[in-house]
Amino acid sequence: MVKLLGKTCQLINFIVHGFAFLHLFKQYAMNSFQLTIGRFIMGLKRPSRSTNRRRLREWGETLESFTIREVTDQDLLPLVDLHVQTWADTYWTVKQPPTHETRERQWREVFKQQDGSWCCFVVQNRAGKLIGFAHGVHYSHPDMPGFEGELSKIYLLLEYQRLGLGRLLIGHIARKFLGQGIRSMLCFGVPQNPSNRFYETLHGERLYDKKGDFHGGYGWKDLEKLAAICPID
Repeated sequence: MVKLLGKTCQLINFIVHGFAFLHLFKQYAMNSFQLTIGRFIMGLKRPSRSTNRRRLREWGETLESFTIREVTDQDLLPLVDLHVQTWADTYWTVKQPPTHETRERQWREVFKQQDGSWCCFVVQNRAGKLIGFAHGVHYSHPDMPGFEGELSKIYLLLEYQRLGLGRLLIGHIARKFLGQGIRSMLCFGVPQNPSNRFYETLHGERLYDKKGDFHGGYGWKDLEKLAAICPID
């Protein structure tokens, strides 16, 4: 009788844990499906790599024709224009994106900071137009104590994506941080952003909250390794 009760308890315990596992698996599968659909929708406007390479040839441009440099005060308004356009292109499903006035106010506040706590690199084409940028800041939030720097923003115009310019920008940000003694970096985003594949290609590790949920954040604990796979020339 005792053995029978013991086996019955084991069976019940197995069934309970089995249902719990099935529930977690179902939830994981649903989240993965929603994430895949979200990335697909957000990426509908993105040109393919082959399309952008063809455009580059038609315009007589090559990767060597672009200049990547640190931002200057004279770049403020062009940078605002670029941020407005690239953000709206990325999150095109948002009906009311941030206005030009909002972005200008934000960037003016950034430019006022002269303490070395931020950096920004811009990509300039042969005609002198800004076509992409990356913004980095020092990071010290207690939620992620293992990181010292943050890739706050990185954007490129749609027609200049998937050409290797994003990797070059990351390389400049990583080396800037390393020059300041910062050896780790994270970034935050949204999990539906198709650009997350870019971070995963660069060996970014997914960041999870206390509940184990992924919200689009990635981290690099060793910027030396990241810089090694992100050349700047």
